[in-house]
Amino acid sequence: MRLFLLLLFSLQLHAKVDPPNYDFSTDTLAEFFPGQALKTIEAKYGKGELMGDKNGTRTLRFWVAQIRYKFPVLVQVDQEKVLDMFATLPSYFLHDIFHHSLIKRWGKQQKYKRVDEEAYYRWEDADRVMHYSAACTITCFPLYFSVSPGKDKAPTGFRSQHEQLQTTP
Repeated sequence: MRLFLLLLFSLQLHAKVDPPNYDFSTDTLAEFFPGQALKTIEAKYGKGELMGDKNGTRTLRFWVAQIRYKFPVLVQVDQEKVLDMFATLPSYFLHDIFHHSLIKRWGKQQKYKRVDEEAYYRWEDADRVMHYSAACTITCFPLYFSVSPGKDKAPTGFRSQHEQLQTTP
């Protein structure tokens, strides 16, 4: 009997424990990438909350559900097409897993910068520019992820949400 109990307890010690964002796919955020149709997003996430309207370009907020939590994704929309997106990621996401999923999907980042306990990553190609930032305390966690069109794909005078946040006083 003791041997059975010992065997039973030892099997439980080797159980796999998945981190909270293990089943999150970056494909979920790809639904908000530049060029996507607003009606496709609204069909899945409902009507976005209007956060601002400047010269016909609207900023809408959508909520993405992940397990028990929701996090906001802001999109700039012009003529019913997404111009760019900015997601404030949940702090319970683990940086290592999220960053690895970005590398698996888009390759190694072209730029990396670290300031104190925060890191910044940038991917860029002809179609898009992606920014990802993470911070560390006891563990490392993502702060935000944004995607905007490449230089030649952006409308004249367009400023991404990431650029706007960098220049805000």
